[in-house]
Amino acid sequence: MTEQLPSKPPRGNWVQTERAAHEAWATLIAKAPKAAQLMHVLTARVGDNNAVVVSQKNLMKLTGTSRRTVQRALDVLVKDRWIEVRQIGQNGTVNAYVINDRVAWSGKRDGIRYSLFSATIIASDDEQPDQHELGNQEPLRKLPSLYRDEHQLPSGEGMPPPSEPALPGMEPDLPATTLRTGEDHE
Repeated sequence: MTEQLPSKPPRGNWVQTERAAHEAWATLIAKAPKAAQLMHVLTARVGDNNAVVVSQKNLMKLTGTSRRTVQRALDVLVKDRWIEVRQIGQNGTVNAYVINDRVAWSGKRDGIRYSLFSATIIASDDEQPDQHELGNQEPLRKLPSLYRDEHQLPSGEGMPPPSEPALPGMEPDLPATTLRTGEDHE
């Protein structure tokens, strides 16, 4: 019998903040109302992590403001240490907005430091080059997951030549994705 993946717990529809944050937010509202509005927009979308990846175009839509207003609001939020901005790509109009936690940077490799973090990503259909095809694409290939105590067993005809199936008993150990359950694997 195949073990079913546990369903993802339902997402709540509320965000919890501490009293001191609300008091600071009240001060921000008086100082820079659009920055406070943008902070609410970002905070409402962080999900299970502390970062949101979104374009300035979508921030304009979400706040009902101009690009310049969004940029000024972001400047205030960065200056007052509400958020940290990490650029995605070269032109700087799509960024990761990190709330609460600093991004962890790994050691140098060829003089470049890298960061790995998870984020909620907000993308709109009008920003996609294939926007008229969305919803009509062929489904992606499915990659199987191995569960605890399961082993890979190659089967099927294989690809056409020059690729050929393995000789019986000589099947290679195939790469696969695994399901992390938090349990120790032997």
